[in-house]
Amino acid sequence: MDEPTSAAPLPAPRDPPPPDAVFTADFASTAQWVAGRSSAYPGGGPVNPGDDKLDYLVADADHSRSGVFRATRRADGLWDTGLLTTEGSEQGFTLRTGDVLETRVRLPEETGAWPAVWTWRDGDQEIDVFEYHPDNPDLLEFTNHVRGGNRYVRDDAVRPGAWVDLRTDFGRRSVVWWLNGTRVFTDRRGVGRGWHACLIVNLSVCAGRYHPPPDPATDEMTFEVGSLVVRRPSADGPSSGQAAVPSRSEDGHT
Repeated sequence: MDEPTSAAPLPAPRDPPPPDAVFTADFASTAQWVAGRSSAYPGGGPVNPGDDKLDYLVADADHSRSGVFRATRRADGLWDTGLLTTEGSEQGFTLRTGDVLETRVRLPEETGAWPAVWTWRDGDQEIDVFEYHPDNPDLLEFTNHVRGGNRYVRDDAVRPGAWVDLRTDFGRRSVVWWLNGTRVFTDRRGVGRGWHACLIVNLSVCAGRYHPPPDPATDEMTFEVGSLVVRRPSADGPSSGQAAVPSRSEDGHT
């Protein structure tokens, strides 16, 4: 006997197809990244004491090109530090409104370490994908400097030496931050329609005004970026500033 059939249309997929990756970080690539200088530092660097940093930016591969961002103590009291940026690179990649950045990072263990993934253009346009200070061992900092808005998120998964998965949705009306698959902050400010900015990945060293400087016995510190991908959703994907899946928490607790 023939099985009955239904004339009803097939249900639409629950989630949209994954958006295309438009940037996959290859930290060894000199076409993607410029090492050891940034317009976020006065004169492009190498130092930035006004931002409470002991950094002395260096371009040598050992401090950034493997994806392990390194800071090493200098005899003059500053620290050679690794920084990579897409600003001024051959490819000149910039993030745009609606982009989604996903990264997996290993947090540093040493007091005084100050890792970050962030954006910058023309003295502004800064969105902090994350900042971390080991003296606040379970806390990540997420900030929208473009339109104002920030959240300190505490979570048991955040600790010195831990690997964490981070995602930032650069929406027109909301920037949304995710930690290990859970949405933890929606700023309801967004970046606006025409926002675009370069990427920066770096390890800074605190000078002591806001967070403790390194211990005297520490001569080296590291943090690692295992992967970094930027996706650009299609026009029929999730609307700007909207999350693709529901969230259980925005304070870091499930």
